[in-house]
Amino acid sequence: MKTYFVFVMSLTLSFSAFAQKKEIKTATKELAKGNYEKAGVALDAAEALLGSMDEKYKSQYYLQRSIYYLKNGEPDFNTIEKSIEMLKMVTAPAQGQGVKDQTQNLKAHLVNKGSSLLSTNDYKTSSDYFETAYKLSTNDTVYLFYAASTAVNAKMYDRSLTMYEELRSLGYTGIEENYYATSAETQVEEMFDSKVLRDLSVKSKSHVNPRDEFTKSKFPEIIKNIALIYVQNGNNEKALEAMAIAREQDPENINLLLTEANVYYTMGDTMKFKELLEIAVQKDPSNPELQYNLGVISSEIDDFDNAKKYYLRAIELKQDYVNAYINLSALILGQEESILDQMNNLGSSAADDRKYDELKAKRNQLYTDAIPYLESAISIDKSNYQAAKTLSNIYSAVGNTAKYKEYKELADTLEPK
Repeated sequence: MKTYFVFVMSLTLSFSAFAQKKEIKTATKELAKGNYEKAGVALDAAEALLGSMDEKYKSQYYLQRSIYYLKNGEPDFNTIEKSIEMLKMVTAPAQGQGVKDQTQNLKAHLVNKGSSLLSTNDYKTSSDYFETAYKLSTNDTVYLFYAASTAVNAKMYDRSLTMYEELRSLGYTGIEENYYATSAETQVEEMFDSKVLRDLSVKSKSHVNPRDEFTKSKFPEIIKNIALIYVQNGNNEKALEAMAIAREQDPENINLLLTEANVYYTMGDTMKFKELLEIAVQKDPSNPELQYNLGVISSEIDDFDNAKKYYLRAIELKQDYVNAYINLSALILGQEESILDQMNNLGSSAADDRKYDELKAKRNQLYTDAIPYLESAISIDKSNYQAAKTLSNIYSAVGNTAKYKEYKELADTLEPK
């Protein structure tokens, strides 16, 4: 009786193994042909036998199920996660190449999908795809950078901060080496996917003048975003700590210097902001934006002479700098208030009358000094309501009726900004 029982059990096990192998083989074949419905049926049948399946067949099943989830129609994010979970279950060494291929396919899908979502401004889901691509292949740190950047766009600052901090701890820079050569036919420089392809093209003489170039480090951007998120969260100490580390590693990086300056500005420390901007100007004296910002800060702290100097320098470097012209005129006209206060406090004596006339002449001189800058702004930007309105008021005050009407009519046609 025992012999008969063992024989039946043996037949049962043999049949089960045959069925397992048959269903998995069918699923593999149908997936290769793109028959996903038939493949799904075969995989469901194999799944029913998982309890008695040996590790070799289980690994085959999990691999094919992962492929099925990825290739069956247009998988959503949840389906992709299922595909990844199935792939993690593959343990048999014989499926090693299959795992590598499926990992590459999943990674390509995640990155392509994450990139395509940017065009629809779906930054949150895009970030999910990039982060999953990184978790699938942690050597590809650039995907974590993309995930962090898109999380910022989605205003998911705490999430992006976690990712940026991980990138900082990994020492990620994102620096890549690009390979260029000039087409002998078109004389246009082209970039190649690899050094090997570039060198082969040069060797075949289809291209000349090979050169290599490293991309800029993404580390300053990472630190900048870490600092700005900390500032937004009210953690200024953490923000400045991040900047100190970054500038220690790259002391000549002007972008890091400006980021630190902006942190101080956000904190309300305008003097430190001004100090750092002045250092930045020494490093980049031909940058009109730096000169302009120094003008703004000098104006805020009532440093008239330096504010004027910086605005004029900004205009010298960038002759169509409308905001610099506007701010310079506002700086000059800002002195009017103290003159008016003095005029209003005068009495009716002969001495007061003389003083009044002196102050009035001084006020009119302010108007005269401001007019060229406002007219320069209008000549550059004829739609500038602020400049037109201010000019109409000035010409009205000095009694130039023709100019008053000219700029009033212009202002009336413009929308206030």
